[in-house]
Amino acid sequence: MRRITWLATLVASIALSWSVSAADAPRFEVDAAWPKALPNNWIMGQAAGVAVDADDHIWVIQRPKTLTADEKAATLNPPASKCCAPAPPVLEFAQDGTLLRSWGGAGQGYDWPQNEHGIHIDPKGFVWIAGNGEQDGQLLKFTKEGKFVLQIGHPGPQTNSSDTSRLGRPANMMVDDAAHEIFVADGYYNHRVIVFDSETGAFKRTWGAYGKPPTDNQMAAYDPSAAPSPQFGNPVHCVKLARDGLVYVCDRVNDRIQVFRKDGTFVKEFVVEKNTRANGSVWDLDLFPDEKETWLVNADGANNEVRTLNRDTGEIVGAFGRNGRQAGDFHWVHNLAIDSRGNIFTTEVDTGKRAQKFLFRGDMVLRKRTANQ
Repeated sequence: MRRITWLATLVASIALSWSVSAADAPRFEVDAAWPKALPNNWIMGQAAGVAVDADDHIWVIQRPKTLTADEKAATLNPPASKCCAPAPPVLEFAQDGTLLRSWGGAGQGYDWPQNEHGIHIDPKGFVWIAGNGEQDGQLLKFTKEGKFVLQIGHPGPQTNSSDTSRLGRPANMMVDDAAHEIFVADGYYNHRVIVFDSETGAFKRTWGAYGKPPTDNQMAAYDPSAAPSPQFGNPVHCVKLARDGLVYVCDRVNDRIQVFRKDGTFVKEFVVEKNTRANGSVWDLDLFPDEKETWLVNADGANNEVRTLNRDTGEIVGAFGRNGRQAGDFHWVHNLAIDSRGNIFTTEVDTGKRAQKFLFRGDMVLRKRTANQ
């Protein structure tokens, strides 16, 4: 009888600790005044990436070529109306939404992507961008001022997931500064994670779903009642590194997050909103900046919401957003990033064409990321 009582007490304690954890999950409120109006009569096209640097500045990469004629009417010959003109592709914002710096586009010594996709600011302050255009197979590295530093890969006809000399319409990337490595979600054509030396661009290693060699077999469309796909779908849309060395990969159309060690060893997977067919539920991820990085925050452009997951179990413990045009709504929320204060920044593609800020509302103890994370 005493043993049964002890077990009941233990079960009750576990249930209580879970309920407390769920109740402590972060909460957010839209900042409808963010960002401030762009200068120079500029307007933003599809916003296809967002990142936060060590100074808590917010970087957005957007697609000037996606603006419609009426959106860029001031640049037509003759002008059709007073507004507007395309903003440069790379935009750096202060916390209050003021534009601090802008640059990007074709230049000498590098191949600017056909279709901008993904941005990352590494711990040394270098700006990495990618592209998912039909011919895109490269990563570019710049200083914050827009000075070209390094190109990995090259544009041209797509090859396959065994080609380590180039990428296949890469989606996003993240640098492990301590190891001098850049991990790439590759991509819209290939079906893999690939790792390069972040200083030289030399190839290091690659893997596919479940840590196996990547394949490009033609797979059936996602079916929530079918067995899990043995291959990453297209796109492999994000890769995120946690402080504890785990690597989180967005397998978007398969509605799942796969977790690996840095050497590509498979650890586990989480299925998220498994009944989502459309174009998948796992578009982007970031880790909440408390001491243990307790939560994964997930952007879902099909269901148009941002949700909070328990990083250990994948359980959904909170969500906000819906399909719409008002502040706090989304249309194809594509990316997100979290600053050291716990605020979330999102970007939208298709006709969304905007960035938004969501203020963290809570009392969790946060920790600023260090140079090796």
